[in-house]
Amino acid sequence: MVLSPASRAPVSFFYFAPGAHAPGFILSPAPQAKLLNAVNDQLAQHYLTDALKTFHDYKTLAERAFAQVSDDDFFATIDSESNSIAVNMKHMAGNMLSRWTDFLTTDGEKPNRERDLEFVILPDTGKADLLAYWKKGWQCVFDAIEPLRADDLLRTVLIRGEKHTVMQAINRQIAHYAYHTGQIVYLAKHFKSSEWQTLSVRATSPPNSTPILSGR
Repeated sequence: MVLSPASRAPVSFFYFAPGAHAPGFILSPAPQAKLLNAVNDQLAQHYLTDALKTFHDYKTLAERAFAQVSDDDFFATIDSESNSIAVNMKHMAGNMLSRWTDFLTTDGEKPNRERDLEFVILPDTGKADLLAYWKKGWQCVFDAIEPLRADDLLRTVLIRGEKHTVMQAINRQIAHYAYHTGQIVYLAKHFKSSEWQTLSVRATSPPNSTPILSGR
C-alpha cells in the first residue's frame, strides 16, 4: 500500500497484523497519529533531560575551573576591558534569576533586574557571597527546567518582550551560559599556567615531535 503524499514522512511506521500473509500493513490514521505522538513525546522528553544535563555539566565545568584559582585570581582581570571570574559568575547568576523565575508566566527580563551592577563587584562582596549567589542562580534554573513536560516545549514565553518557544528560550540560555563558562575556564587556566589541572582529555604529543615553543 502506498502512502498518499500528505502522509509521507522521513520515518515509516509499519504494523504487522496478526494473521496477515504479507508484512508491512500501514497503520490506519488514528493508530499512526497515536504512535507519532508517542515518538514526539519521547523526543521532547529526551530533549528536556539532555538540556538539564547540559546545564549541570556547564555548572560543574565552571566550578572545577575556578576551584583551582586563588582568591586573588578569582577577582583579578587580565586587562581593563576584561571581566574577572567573579564578574562572570555574578552576571550569570543575575541572568539566571531573571530568566528562570516564573519562567512560563513572566517576561525573562524582570523589571527589578539591575544588569549593569552584575558587572560590578562591590567592595564588601566576598568570595563566599558570590558562591552563594551562583548556587542560588543555578538552583533557579534547575527548579524551572525539572517540572517541564513534553507539551510545554512549544509554549510561548517572553524575553525582553520577544516571543520564544520554551525550546528556543532553553537553547538561548544554554548558549549564553556556555559562552561565559568558556570565559571562566580560560581565565582560570591563564592564572594557573603550568599548574593547571586539565578539565578534559590531556593532549599528548606524537612520538619524536618537537614542542612548538622549543628553543624560544
